[in-house]
Amino acid sequence: MREDAADGAARSRSDAITHAQTGGLGQGGLDKRKKLVRDSAFRRIQVTSCLILAGLAATGCQKKPAAPAGPGTGMGGLPVQTATIALAPVAQSSEYVATIKSRRSATIMPQVSGLLTQILVRSGDPVKAGQTLMLIDPRQQQAAVAAQRATERQKKALYDYNTVEVARQQKLFDAGVTSRDSYEQAQQAFQNSKADYEAAVESRKTQEQLLAYYTIQAPFDGVVGDVPVHVGDYASPLNATPTLTTVDENRDLEAYIYVPTERSGEVRMGLDVDLTDNSGKVLEKTKIDFVSSQVDSTLQGVLVKAPVHSGSEILRTAQMVKARIIWSTKPMAVVPVLAVIRQSGQSFVYVAQPQNGHFMAVQKAVTLGDTVGNAYSILSGLNPGDRVIVSGTQFLVNGMPVTPMGG
Repeated sequence: MREDAADGAARSRSDAITHAQTGGLGQGGLDKRKKLVRDSAFRRIQVTSCLILAGLAATGCQKKPAAPAGPGTGMGGLPVQTATIALAPVAQSSEYVATIKSRRSATIMPQVSGLLTQILVRSGDPVKAGQTLMLIDPRQQQAAVAAQRATERQKKALYDYNTVEVARQQKLFDAGVTSRDSYEQAQQAFQNSKADYEAAVESRKTQEQLLAYYTIQAPFDGVVGDVPVHVGDYASPLNATPTLTTVDENRDLEAYIYVPTERSGEVRMGLDVDLTDNSGKVLEKTKIDFVSSQVDSTLQGVLVKAPVHSGSEILRTAQMVKARIIWSTKPMAVVPVLAVIRQSGQSFVYVAQPQNGHFMAVQKAVTLGDTVGNAYSILSGLNPGDRVIVSGTQFLVNGMPVTPMGG
């Protein structure tokens, strides 16, 4: 009984509380009140979200994006490799065009007239001394030689007769059989026939030597040059261009160099000469061994020569190469090729200079001289001891902090 009474009291209190919360409303009023509470909460959430988004948008418009970190923006600067400028011996030189020529070079020209019947060589063929190169039709000259030999035999027969006759006349004169006049006439005839015979002999030799000119031979060992003629051409020493070919001995070569007159006073025997190809590769090192005493009126230059000892596989007759004459050598500042930057035709380098306990990349204009290996000689713009930056130059700007790593 007491438990039932307790349960009833509890239910009464719960109903009283519910009634107080609902303001005395029924079940329908309670549902309506719950709906109003949910709508109010939803509206508060919407307003709060809009305020948050508006605040974020305003903050994003006012905040600037951070600049990306570039090279050298750190406290230590951009790490770079450097090289200290030092003095090195640099050759003071001038470059000219040189022509390679052989000390033994022959232009083959006809000494007689006639049609070319044979050409036995081609351009570039090696030949030996006395080797036949061409033949000119010799038939007319052969006939002249035959006629002269016949004349020589005729003169020889008369000479032999007079030799016997003068001996016979001398015996008769000694015996008193003939007069002195007869003996002297015999002597005169003998002397005349002897002279005629000797003249015939020399004339025959001349015609035979002339016949030899119809066979064109190499004067010495060498290489055949251009052959501008053909079989059937008429060769004659009277032609405007009688050259048949050339033969050059491809050894004992010389470099012919014409030095402008303004530098003729500096030319002297023994100056070093570097013969190079178009890419600058040194083919041979030699020295001047001849300086002309005259100025070439056409080229307005002084001819100098330098011996060439390279084999035929390197330099050939009539080949044109570059010749660098080295006037003197003096110490100059040099800078690695990698350190040089070219802008608008001007050359620059970056120098690492100390400033307030740090190093700055300072751009300097330089005047370049000749190359020395993998470096340039510097005519102006740098001093010995300067630390030139040789790496990362594409990232550098004037006044940028750097950290030297070497040199």
